[in-house]
Amino acid sequence: MKTRITELLGIEHPIIQGAMSWVSFPPLVAAVSNAGGLGILGAAFMSPEELRRNIRKIKGLTDKPFGVNFMANNPVIDELLDVIIEEEVPVASYGKGNPRRVLERTRSHGIINLPTMGGLRHALRAEQDGADAVIVQGTEAGGHTGFVSTLILVPMVASKLKIPVVAAGGIGNGRGLVAALALGAEGISMGSRFIVTQDAPVPRNVKQYLLERTAEDTVVTDNFTGVRCRVIRNKFAENLVELAKDNRDPWEIMKAGVGKIRKAYVEGDLEGGSLAFGQVCGLIQDVPTCQELIDTIVKESEDIFQSLETVVQSPTEFHALQSYAKRSAHMF
Repeated sequence: MKTRITELLGIEHPIIQGAMSWVSFPPLVAAVSNAGGLGILGAAFMSPEELRRNIRKIKGLTDKPFGVNFMANNPVIDELLDVIIEEEVPVASYGKGNPRRVLERTRSHGIINLPTMGGLRHALRAEQDGADAVIVQGTEAGGHTGFVSTLILVPMVASKLKIPVVAAGGIGNGRGLVAALALGAEGISMGSRFIVTQDAPVPRNVKQYLLERTAEDTVVTDNFTGVRCRVIRNKFAENLVELAKDNRDPWEIMKAGVGKIRKAYVEGDLEGGSLAFGQVCGLIQDVPTCQELIDTIVKESEDIFQSLETVVQSPTEFHALQSYAKRSAHMF
C-alpha cells in the first residue's frame, strides 16, 4: 500500500506508532519499524544523555526508519535537537510549543518534520512553517487530546492542507485505516492499540486490564496536567475529579499526578497510576505482536476495499469511491 506518507517516510505501510511516555521504548519502536510501519520513541521526559542511549538501542534493533517524539517547549530543546541531529534520526515528531525552532534546526539536516496537531489553525501554521506532514489527532485519542472528533477534524484539515495528513484518535484496525483514507488522510497513527501488543514493554496485568475495558471506561480531565487528557477511569482518575470539585489549587492537583503514568505503565499499579488510553479500547480483543497487528490491519483494509463493491449497489457510486481511494492509496 503506497501513499505520500509511505513515500515520505520510506516505510512499507501507512501506519505510525504514536509516541507514549514510559511505553514507546526501543523494543516497541523497533518492532513497529521492522513490521513495516514507523516506530516513534517517546522522549518527552528523557534527558539528552538518555535520548542518545535510547536512539542507539533502536539502531541496534532495526535498520528501518524511526522517529523521536518530544515537546517543542522542553527547557533543554536545543540539547535534545543536538542529539537528534548528531544521531541522524530520520523523523522528528513533536507537539506542545512553537515548532519554529525545531523546524529551523532540523530541516537543513534532512530530518522529516511530523508534528501532531489537534486543530485546523495549528495544522495550517505547521504547513506554513515548513512541516513535511502533520498528524491530526481527534478527541478519541488517549493522553493529551482536543475537542473535535477524528471524523470531523481529519477531512476539515485534509481539505485545507497540501502536505500529507495522518489521522489519529480512535483507530485500531483495518476499518479505521480505510475510514481514514476516505476522510482524506494518507496514513494512520495509533498509540493505545500498540500498548496492547506483545512487544510493548508494559506489565502483563496492565495489558489484560486494558483488554477488558470498553469505550465507556475512559474519562477526559484537565486536572492531571493542566490540559485535556483522556485516561482510563480508575481510583486515581476519580480522585482527581473529586479534588477539582473541592476547588483545590490547580497546582496541588497537578502535583498529585507527578509520576503516575510511570506508576501505571512501568510498575503495573492499575488503580494508583494514570492509564492514559483512548476510546479505541472498545475495539481491542487480542494481544498480538506488532508484526501480526500491522499485517492484520493491512489485510483487513484490502478486504474491505474489495467488499465495498457488493455494499455499494450503484456502479457509478462504487467507481467514484474507488477512484477516490486510489488517489489516497495506490493499492489496486
